[in-house]
Amino acid sequence: MFDSLLMDLMFVIVIGVGSQWIAWRTRMPAIVVMAIAGLLVGPIFGLINPQQSMGDLFGPIITFAVAIILFEGSLNLDFKEIKGFGRPVARIVTIGAFIAWIAGSLAAHYIAGLSWEVAFIIGGLFIVTGPTVILPLLRQARLKPRPAAILKWEGIVVDPFGALLAVFAFEAIKFINNEVTMKTMLLFVGASVFSVVLGWGTSRILGSAFEKGRIPEYLKAPILFGLVLFVFVLSDEIMHETGLLAVTAMGMTMANMPLTTLQDIRHFKENISVLLISGIFVMLTASLDPHILIEILNPKIVLYVLAMLFVVRPLSIWLSTIGTDLTVREKTLIGWIAPRGIVALTVSGYFATILLENGYKDAELLTALTFALVFSTVVVHGFSIGWLAKKLNLTTPAENGVVLIGSSRFTAELAKSIQEADHQVLIMEESWGGLSNARKLGIPTYMGDILSEHTGYHLDLTPYRYILAMTKMDTYNSHVCADFTPDLGRDLLFQTMTHKRSADRQINLSTGQLLFTPNLSIHELEERMTSGYVFRKTLLTNQYSYTQYLRERDDQSILLYILRANGDMEFYTAEKELHAQTGDTIVTLSTPNKTIERTMDRLEGKNSKNTAKKEMIETKFLEEQPNEKPELPGEAPPKISKTE
Repeated sequence: MFDSLLMDLMFVIVIGVGSQWIAWRTRMPAIVVMAIAGLLVGPIFGLINPQQSMGDLFGPIITFAVAIILFEGSLNLDFKEIKGFGRPVARIVTIGAFIAWIAGSLAAHYIAGLSWEVAFIIGGLFIVTGPTVILPLLRQARLKPRPAAILKWEGIVVDPFGALLAVFAFEAIKFINNEVTMKTMLLFVGASVFSVVLGWGTSRILGSAFEKGRIPEYLKAPILFGLVLFVFVLSDEIMHETGLLAVTAMGMTMANMPLTTLQDIRHFKENISVLLISGIFVMLTASLDPHILIEILNPKIVLYVLAMLFVVRPLSIWLSTIGTDLTVREKTLIGWIAPRGIVALTVSGYFATILLENGYKDAELLTALTFALVFSTVVVHGFSIGWLAKKLNLTTPAENGVVLIGSSRFTAELAKSIQEADHQVLIMEESWGGLSNARKLGIPTYMGDILSEHTGYHLDLTPYRYILAMTKMDTYNSHVCADFTPDLGRDLLFQTMTHKRSADRQINLSTGQLLFTPNLSIHELEERMTSGYVFRKTLLTNQYSYTQYLRERDDQSILLYILRANGDMEFYTAEKELHAQTGDTIVTLSTPNKTIERTMDRLEGKNSKNTAKKEMIETKFLEEQPNEKPELPGEAPPKISKTE
């Protein structure tokens, strides 16, 4: 419909990014939304056809996108992260991948009717399970730690190597068919080794330049982007297809280097990868010929997809994990979940072009075959993982853990009080120095950005129910709450009050529920801590009700949360009035002067020398400790001279 190249590019970007946003809002897998959008604007309604409008540029754009996507995947391969998962992960990513390759190739030949050459190439590619697809599914299903970890790391480790295995199969088959000589095969092996060295050396040199300050901050992302493409093109010009190996080696090397700027690098690749993934996936689906959609319903393709779902995947998992400590239930779940993602479809299109150029006519089926497998696995596994995990009792129970975003003295003390109530806590901060307050109190910490895709790869958030955004940046707090609203719901997302300067500008930055009563900004809470405020816990009893507590409490105290008798927590907010019962504990931030005043009232009302001595000890304890112990049920309620 549109003949303008600029119009087609605009449509691709808008539709791709818009699909990502719709997927975020509806909690659907992004690949499903992008596939539907691409099909609607492409083969169904014929609004755009990027392959026709872009002409010769279509192939290079796809190729560059594949290089960046593979670099993005390999940049997450920090092997220290998988040491604790033991033999199951090692078996699945080696023996399991090999079995999946052979079995998938046999299915492609005997069921889908592909030639041996094309079958073994596509069989190698389809060992990938797509971390960009599986991670949202894991968050949604709330699996137990071990099966979730195995699925996550399988996706990360295997994903970059699927294309490499397809390249190896392509060259090996040409050698077997005498299309290339031994000299050519050795040249390919030598070029592959050179590609690894090129990627490794480039990363080492670039990493050293980053650490020594030889590249300014504003040029790091552009230089990295340029070097990824340079390494890919140079290697690919020396020997076709080895560019994929070079960028993978480059990303893996950089992921395992102790770079202080690695977090900034990951921000770069996340932003560019989201844009590329969105655009390229829409380009591929929008460029499909209408007859391919009909071809998807081909009985051979349908049977092939069923074989991959119900035979190849379970077989590879069950055989590769023989002798490991995985249970039958874990093998069943892992053997079912294997969604293919963006990399499978983009690299498949890349190889379809190459194979057609080399005379393999049956490669025309690759796009339809890949799209059928990708779409089927994402939809089927996306809607079944939660149900199957519950049936197999592999989901985590409803947890009441708390993630506190932003490290300060107040957040550290708040986390300590929550931890003392036997709830899991985690404080997240982007700088190591900023976490010093939490480390001093022995609070679990994580240095990173909760909005980062890298955090999703390396941090399991399933034990945590609540997110409290309490950094000194109001906009960031709002972004955190907005980003997690589709996953958790607004009832579990909280943020501190907008700072006065932001409020004066009449900027509405509140996305999560505003914390505490009264609502205070993190700056004001920190000021209270500096002036000597302490955390105080008050246990409600039959003699001391919640009504009496509210009537007699210090009017300068800040109501933080209620610890229920059954262990649940509820935070005070501006939107909901809480009620407490006997056995509940009220946690507040109170003035130290009022604590001393309460103790003096007790001393005046009692004549016993032993009791007075006890109160003096308690006073000294309260002055020295940040958290006051809860009052025991048998104690008389305190006499307070001031009321609200």
